[in-house]
Amino acid sequence: MTSTDGRVPGWALWSLRVITLGVAVLVLVQPVLAGLFVTGDVGMLRTHSTMAGFLTVLVFVQFAAAILLWRPGRGPAWPIWAGLVFFLTVEAQSALGYARAVSVHIPLGVLLFGGAVAMVIATWSPGLRVRRSRPGGDGS
Repeated sequence: MTSTDGRVPGWALWSLRVITLGVAVLVLVQPVLAGLFVTGDVGMLRTHSTMAGFLTVLVFVQFAAAILLWRPGRGPAWPIWAGLVFFLTVEAQSALGYARAVSVHIPLGVLLFGGAVAMVIATWSPGLRVRRSRPGGDGS
């Protein structure tokens, strides 16, 4: 179903919004798990690693939702590029974590948290609902 009122279809918009919120929640949980590991609960390191895997998958799904918002939904393209950068950053973060490069892993985690919050704010803004015009303006 398409929208003729100049708005991005609800399914495309809400898919991206909900997935982006889920990503932000997982990014928030990660330092909590790491902190529990540091305080002596050794099992939290495995949980932290498992959550990193879930986060990677969800960020990839976020990237796919951004593509669907853009192409069939005729929404803006910036969420695709933001999602791609976020996906690559999460991949780098995972690699740094497995390599135990904590001196880079922790600051990058802070950056990811800021990026996740920025994505939530941006995707929940009203401007994301406005459709971009078709090239040529022929209405097809």
